Amino acid sequence: MLGNKKPTWQVLISMAEKQQRYEALVHTFHGELYRFAYWLCRDPNIAEDLVQETFLRAWRALDSLHDQHAAKPWLLTILRRENARRFERKQFDYADVEHDHLVDERSVTLDAEMEQTVVQRQIAKLSEEYREPLLLQVVMGCSGDEIAEILSLNKNTVMTRLYRARNQLKEALSNDDDQLRGASK
Repeated sequence: MLGNKKPTWQVLISMAEKQQRYEALVHTFHGELYRFAYWLCRDPNIAEDLVQETFLRAWRALDSLHDQHAAKPWLLTILRRENARRFERKQFDYADVEHDHLVDERSVTLDAEMEQTVVQRQIAKLSEEYREPLLLQVVMGCSGDEIAEILSLNKNTVMTRLYRARNQLKEALSNDDDQLRGASK
């Protein structure tokens, strides 16, 4: 008697199904996870490393994902934890270096590119408690409920932080406009 041991063909089928689920996750979420990782670290190489680590951990824990509709918040949570681990593992050399920014593949006018850069810089200046929910909503398209789950917060707290983040961003961008108008006079 084999006891609890599965026959070889069942193990192979199980592994093939797991591989198929994993490949679907990678195909569906790689771009979004990379975009979010880039917003977190502002470095394309680190962002790609974060995404790869996220998918490696996802592979190892794939059997714990019972609801496929929860895959996006699950992956974002893993990515956020990977980003936090990055700070635990490394001592960074802090330097005032201007980072490259992502450019849409479509041709972008100089004005639009400058606007995008200004908005990105203002978002980066927000405190983490406001920046992170805003990025999850704007960049990742997460709902308030998903953001609450990812950040382990109450939905009302998330909505308040989103409201404050948008107001702070609007105020900062308005101040930038005022400064530009003042400088051109």
